[in-house]
Amino acid sequence: MNLLRFARVTATVALVTVGCLTVFAQTPTVNLPQLSAGQSLGRALGISAVPNLRDMGGYKTRDGATVACGLVYRSDVFHPMSAEDIKKLERIGLKNDYDLRTASEVKVKPDQMPSGVRYHLLNVLADAKSAAPAELEALMHQPKKANKVLGGGRIEALFKEAYREFVSLPSATQSYRTLFLSLADPRKLPAVFHCTTGKDRTGWAAGALLTLLGVPKETVMADFLRSNDYTLPQFQHVIDSFAAAGGDRDIPVAIFGVKKAYLEASFEEMRRRYGTIEKYFAEGLGIDAAGQKALREIFLEIR
Repeated sequence: MNLLRFARVTATVALVTVGCLTVFAQTPTVNLPQLSAGQSLGRALGISAVPNLRDMGGYKTRDGATVACGLVYRSDVFHPMSAEDIKKLERIGLKNDYDLRTASEVKVKPDQMPSGVRYHLLNVLADAKSAAPAELEALMHQPKKANKVLGGGRIEALFKEAYREFVSLPSATQSYRTLFLSLADPRKLPAVFHCTTGKDRTGWAAGALLTLLGVPKETVMADFLRSNDYTLPQFQHVIDSFAAAGGDRDIPVAIFGVKKAYLEASFEEMRRRYGTIEKYFAEGLGIDAAGQKALREIFLEIR
């Protein structure tokens, strides 16, 4: 990374990357376990509330560059966070928090962040007409009805439609435009973006950004699927109870986890409307070639 840019971005935290996000030089110096790309920073920091908190850096691009560590993170919701959790989170020096949830989700579980972190609500699903989240929650208490309504691939179809809406909804394009334009401003970094479980709305944001940066498709998909490692264990008791009451175990697994077909639906919608990731950013999000170049210059390191 360019040293001038390095100094701008990490004005409050000096970062030395070994692998990805391993050593923070503070007073006193704090050492973290070495993390490979995609590993849970939430677990490394000992913050049980955010097992899906991950650094976006460490991945190699097709051209041999590396996505820089310590600049942008993806996560699940920062609630509930204890005072000790917040103290641990302070160690990564966040400046901005981009919340992709709905207003109703935020009301129930508002983010709990270190002081000084600026909060931004970017309601991706503001224009969605479906009441699916509330309906799914109710069905989790009616396993046999859920089997009829959501079984046989129906739940997967609902999720694929939702992932297409991450590309097609006006509220989604406005929210992702704001997010990516903000990430192109070094003064606003380090930053985090998240939704409730950090897998769906967050999953498309991460997939789109990594793709624009030139990370190979298979790597982007592997990063997306890693949410299963961190979210499904959190809901294991719900999955087991649902199955014990006569429900099809595949239904809650499809709800609380992710599948390759989900992210593929977003990319298919993107290609159908725009053809390429560059045109999606330019025509869909209104981020022109200069804006895209700014993102690459900030987040790519040539080693």
